[in-house]
Amino acid sequence: MNKLINIESRRYIGNKYKLKDWIMSLINRHCIGSSFADIFAGTGAISAEAVKYFEHVVVNDLLHSNYICYQAFFGSGVYNQNKITEILYTYNHLNPSNICDNYFSINFSGKYFSHRTSKLIGYIREDIENKKQKLTSKEYYILLASLIYSLDRIANTVGHYDAYIKKGILEDNFVINQIKPYHIKKVDIFRQDANTLVNSLKSDIVYIDPPYNSRQYGRFYHILENVAKWDKPQLYGVALKPETENASKYCTAKAPTALAELVNNLKCKYIVVSYNNTYKSKSSSSKNKISLEQIKEILESRGTTSLMRKQYRFFNSGKTDFPDHKEYLFITKVS
Repeated sequence: MNKLINIESRRYIGNKYKLKDWIMSLINRHCIGSSFADIFAGTGAISAEAVKYFEHVVVNDLLHSNYICYQAFFGSGVYNQNKITEILYTYNHLNPSNICDNYFSINFSGKYFSHRTSKLIGYIREDIENKKQKLTSKEYYILLASLIYSLDRIANTVGHYDAYIKKGILEDNFVINQIKPYHIKKVDIFRQDANTLVNSLKSDIVYIDPPYNSRQYGRFYHILENVAKWDKPQLYGVALKPETENASKYCTAKAPTALAELVNNLKCKYIVVSYNNTYKSKSSSSKNKISLEQIKEILESRGTTSLMRKQYRFFNSGKTDFPDHKEYLFITKVS
């Protein structure tokens, strides 16, 4: 079997994997507690680091594809590794020439993926669903997450699915590799609006890394959401997106109000907020909807707040340049 895929092996805007050591070292230095909640978890890279240090971790995100990946990496439940290996072996020995066109190939071939690869992805996704009753929930999530990570690696994009590369190279050698689950028993997984979740959440430390610009993640990763849900929606436009769902207030002018509401409802000892300084970006889609000063004011209403910063090369999939980009970390000790 090929090498297992780690949780950080995804192209994802705002992925904090390369900052995880810096972030966690500051949290461990300034915060005391046994529980940690990552309520805008994205790829789950920070949660994966947090499980090393905290007795109990909560991981949450609104995207279906992220929820599936959390269940595969962190979720409880049993799975038969030999069974998984045999299924993936079968998938990797399929002949695309013997597969009929399907929902995925009809919509996405020649754009995000080659025709042969699209047929494989569509066939595999349908087969996983057909096998669901014969799989444990953990096996189901592992297979789905493995498909999501594997197709994301070869997609003809710049790291998201807002558009495909018009003259891109469509790879024709699709292989589905398995993700590498964590063997832990202390993670609770949610797929909720963070502002709703915090009404019932108690944690010593709450880590907040919301989207700050106008790019809706559900739209940016619509193909992964499509594969995750597999309800085969009607698609629209050049980028072949479904109707908008799970739109975040944090991507709109309502972001400051949403953050203030969230912070005011937190039941915790420490609030930790990640932020990057694209507030003055010339690109309207990259420009933050909430300023550094607004975040500081909101956090200071709950307690003593410290601000740390780090020079960091911004992951940018477009043409916008951030020559003096910094990552910031607020830590508030709740009064």
